[in-house]
Amino acid sequence: MQRTPHPLRRTPRRPRNRRRKGTPVNRPPHKRTSTTRFPVAVDDALRNAGWQPGRWDMRQAEEWADALRGHISPGGHRHAVFPAAVEVWAEFGNLPIAPTGPGRNIAPASLHIDPMHALHTARTLADLGRALHTQICPLGTDGADAALLAIDTEARVYSLDHTGDWYLGRDFDTALAALLTGTRPERLTRPLDAAARTGTTGAGTGSYSDPGTEPDPETDPGWETESDSVWGRAPGADPARISGTVHTARPPGPRRPPDTSHPAGAG
Repeated sequence: MQRTPHPLRRTPRRPRNRRRKGTPVNRPPHKRTSTTRFPVAVDDALRNAGWQPGRWDMRQAEEWADALRGHISPGGHRHAVFPAAVEVWAEFGNLPIAPTGPGRNIAPASLHIDPMHALHTARTLADLGRALHTQICPLGTDGADAALLAIDTEARVYSLDHTGDWYLGRDFDTALAALLTGTRPERLTRPLDAAARTGTTGAGTGSYSDPGTEPDPETDPGWETESDSVWGRAPGADPARISGTVHTARPPGPRRPPDTSHPAGAG
């Protein structure tokens, strides 16, 4: 005999707006919270390149560290290797990081973290480090291999190219955001009046206090940042810097008023 269901008993239906336990939540793309480590544009560029939180290729970083330590330039110069550089290699090494949108102030730049591109720059980085009273280690290059990216022991990041030296930020995250969003960097240069006052015409003669502090007028030739021009020659820049000689620079700090008692070009 066939039983008929009770007329008041109904099979409960699962609400449509409730997901089953264990199923993933489909969030819209580019949805980020305020606790995200990077800005949205930078985070998107990194994820497109294959980066994800927790990426850590220490084996590759150690291979690069050994190669740099073992390289000696014809002049006897060696690369400095320290934790700030190794950490960047391990997290971002070999990723083709490219911008995802237009630049804020200038054209954004892609970058490739691989210090082997700068293997033969030991002398250049040693001279820069000596001028800054620190050590400098290569990180890689921009996407077009037109600029060298480097880091110091305090994790500050610099860019070196044929137009001069640039200060990108206080740490790699800041520098990465500046490159990918096209933020105008600070130019590291030397005014002509300082060269005229000290009687020097080349680079590499400056003595620096701690980065970000005012140098001693009696012992420091007066290197400073010049952000009036980015890709071309900045007003008052030392011609020796524009020729590609990379020896001296310091991160942004209080600027010294120009010395009007020695006109530019005076001997």
